[in-house]
Amino acid sequence: MLLQSYTNIFMRTFYFLLALVCFSNLGIAQTTSGNNNKSTLELTSSNLPIVVITTNNGQQIPDDPKIPANLKIFNNGPGERNYITDTPEFDGRSGIEVRGSSSQSFPKKSYGFESWDTSGESIDTSFLGMPSESDWILNANYTDKSFLRNVMAYQVWRNMGHYGTRYQFVELILNGQYQGIYIFSEKIKRDKNRLNIAKLSTTQNTGDDLTGGYIFKIDKQTGSGGAGWTSSYKPNEYSWQTIYFQYDYPKEEDITSQQRGYIQKYVYDFETALKSTTYTDTLTGYRKYAEEDTFIDYFLVNELSKNVDGYRISTFMNKERDSKGGKIRMGPVWDYDIAWHNADYCGGDVTSGWAYQFPCPDDGWQVPFWWKRLLEDPRYKNNLACRWQNLRQNILSNEWFDTYIDSISGELMEAQERNFTQWQILGIYVWPNPWPYATTYMGEVNTLKSWMHNRLSWLDANIPGTCDETYGIAETESENIFSIYPNPVSDNLNIKFRTPAKNEIGIMIINQQGMVLDNVKTTARTSGDWIETMDISTYKPGVYLLRITMDGETYTQRFIKI
Repeated sequence: MLLQSYTNIFMRTFYFLLALVCFSNLGIAQTTSGNNNKSTLELTSSNLPIVVITTNNGQQIPDDPKIPANLKIFNNGPGERNYITDTPEFDGRSGIEVRGSSSQSFPKKSYGFESWDTSGESIDTSFLGMPSESDWILNANYTDKSFLRNVMAYQVWRNMGHYGTRYQFVELILNGQYQGIYIFSEKIKRDKNRLNIAKLSTTQNTGDDLTGGYIFKIDKQTGSGGAGWTSSYKPNEYSWQTIYFQYDYPKEEDITSQQRGYIQKYVYDFETALKSTTYTDTLTGYRKYAEEDTFIDYFLVNELSKNVDGYRISTFMNKERDSKGGKIRMGPVWDYDIAWHNADYCGGDVTSGWAYQFPCPDDGWQVPFWWKRLLEDPRYKNNLACRWQNLRQNILSNEWFDTYIDSISGELMEAQERNFTQWQILGIYVWPNPWPYATTYMGEVNTLKSWMHNRLSWLDANIPGTCDETYGIAETESENIFSIYPNPVSDNLNIKFRTPAKNEIGIMIINQQGMVLDNVKTTARTSGDWIETMDISTYKPGVYLLRITMDGETYTQRFIKI
């Protein structure tokens, strides 16, 4: 161990000196500033959009509150070069603050900002082709020298069929000083164009209105952390830590006592069901409260990336209104800059092992017991295996990752030279980079690709469960209660059911994300056989769940829309 320690110190020193030599040969005029390995250069044009922010009198941007600033964006469109002498796409007011938790210690800061009107009030604005909203993020990705890790997680989640943060790479000039490459992205927020769940006002405190929508998270209480509640269940029976949930929507200052009580009880009921001996029951167990497919996909993103923060920090969840299929859904994914082989602690640098089995018991933030418990459910494991096998054929294939990584790195090839001239950190340790440290940008990219291939191979060999034909649908024994035809179906779906007496029948169609697409109630006039026909011609092709409620019992079958 002592020899290894001396070897590591020697190699870190070697790479540091090598990096200095490389930067001295770039041929770019530069001056170095302090201990931040930062130099100054002037940006005049870029193949990326250019963002220029100017605060009043060059005022330093605080953590909180937001201060006023002028925002300009130069963007001539895809494939066009952008010059700071061009007419800006946007020129207006904004409010800006430093964001992040541990990342605030880095010299290259991340920022959150709002678009403001002339009176300083937030106003929805469309930037860089993204849907109009007021809250945005400029993510520095200082520790991620590939700039790929956050956006790759967002893109995988989007490809899986969920809302994921939209993003665009830009170069930033702040108060006349070049700052480097940033990810200009949406902030996670309830909105029809972002996380599209029901709006919940302070007057909605009863009935179906009270049941949604909510966004909550497990996270540090620094940075954007706030009020919330503590889980009644510890991460495991040996742990001294607790799990703390935080309100995200409605915000701490807006959520009412009734709404606090409702979401706390719902999460408590979910955890209690998951702890129970009957937790696998499809009607009374955890599936009553949780949308299983989102838990499967969230698990896969965190395990693909071997995310050391996975499940325990920056973990967002949401709950839709009951009338819209309201169950707990995992996501959106957020904060993956130290995932994908970019952490030198708690196993984040190795391709083997499970992220949910977080190997650092003394860390103050632990993984909830949920994930271990879910993997004790044979049906969940089999559904997980099927989802993995399906996605490995397309959006999680080696080829997809290679193509995506090559595409983004190619787009950044010009700007990365300026970024790493400004921030001279290639070949140098930045917490928590694993050793050895690549001395070039393409070295960083190739290291990531190699790690990704090995991680995918390990998961191929170790994903639990056995795939069967019932993947993704929690079905009950229903063939003797109702039948559906044709199946597969393109336009009109017929549902034939038998009632022993006059009865109210509820019929729901639900997609694989748990959203209720149609909800029909009908009353059988007498006992006997009945047929309902539903028009599904506008549905996207895929697998759907049809659920019938009758005599207080629920029965389900799946069908395929072609």
